[in-house]
Amino acid sequence: MTYIRMSYFNDQLNLIFRDYPNLKKINVHGFRHTHASLLFESGAEPHEVQDRLGHEDIQTNYNIYTHVTNKSREKTAEQFLNYMTNE
Repeated sequence: MTYIRMSYFNDQLNLIFRDYPNLKKINVHGFRHTHASLLFESGAEPHEVQDRLGHEDIQTNYNIYTHVTNKSREKTAEQFLNYMTNE
């Protein structure tokens, strides 16, 4: 069995950033966070995100990965408008 150093993927990203200095720098954990946030924004259920990320406690998803995005702000505003105009 071949083991990979924990920093291997960040090292590979740093090589990319060296060649493309205008890219916004993000580490592997940042990609994980972005992936989880986009899953929630796309409508994935919390238990699906929990399974995908391997969290034992679903509350971890809520505490770390769910935050308000522009898309969800717009959706909330539309829901409120629909509620108020259909009342």
